Amino acid sequence: MRSKTRVTLWAIFGAATLLGAAAIGPIPQPAEYHALADQRTLFGVPRAADVLSNLVFLFVGLYGLSAMETARRVRVLRPMRMCYGMFFCTLIATAAGSAWYHWAPDDARLLWDRLPIAVACSTLLSIVLRQCLNLPRCISPLLLGFALLSVAWWGLMNDLRPYLLLQLATMVVIPAAQQSAAVSSEERRAFGAAVGCYVLAKLCEMADVRLYELLPLSGHTLKHLLAGLGAFFIAHYFVTRAKARRSPVSG
Repeated sequence: MRSKTRVTLWAIFGAATLLGAAAIGPIPQPAEYHALADQRTLFGVPRAADVLSNLVFLFVGLYGLSAMETARRVRVLRPMRMCYGMFFCTLIATAAGSAWYHWAPDDARLLWDRLPIAVACSTLLSIVLRQCLNLPRCISPLLLGFALLSVAWWGLMNDLRPYLLLQLATMVVIPAAQQSAAVSSEERRAFGAAVGCYVLAKLCEMADVRLYELLPLSGHTLKHLLAGLGAFFIAHYFVTRAKARRSPVSG
């Protein structure tokens, strides 16, 4: 399929999705959202499993950043290097923001949990859309702006539609766009595994209490671990490709 045709079809799909989101009406945050299943304290850390499981985001973010300089010398990674770098930075910010929220859950702290997650989603979408649809660089700040507005809209209007739409787009658009474009199987597998892990993470989040009744860990803790694993697949792809396929910087 030609690039212009793909862009047109995706534009139609995006417009239809926005109209659908507008039609269903506001989605407020559930009143019991902060009532997480695992309330255990460990070594003075309240809700320790939910707090400490955020370390996975810190480690994955640092792992990805470790290859930033090497990636500068890899021709295939160089155009998206800064987008990847922002993604890894948002993982570190997620570790801090989410740990801060789970220490004492409330709406004010939740903002600092959701903000880096939204930016991470927008960054991944930017990477894939620029690669697969040859969209201009301006798509990156546009998606970043939507990510910031989605969290602000929730905070001001108690309406999760833009925030949920951004996450849904990440889970649907990334595999669909890569499938329709000439993307390496290596990259497609990495992003596909990441999306699969994030879908499982969201399912675990919805089954927070039920999973805690069956397992030593709650669904919310498993959400953190699975989302971190998904991010690792992307970071590992970036690091592996940066180290294995070096090429000199062209003048």
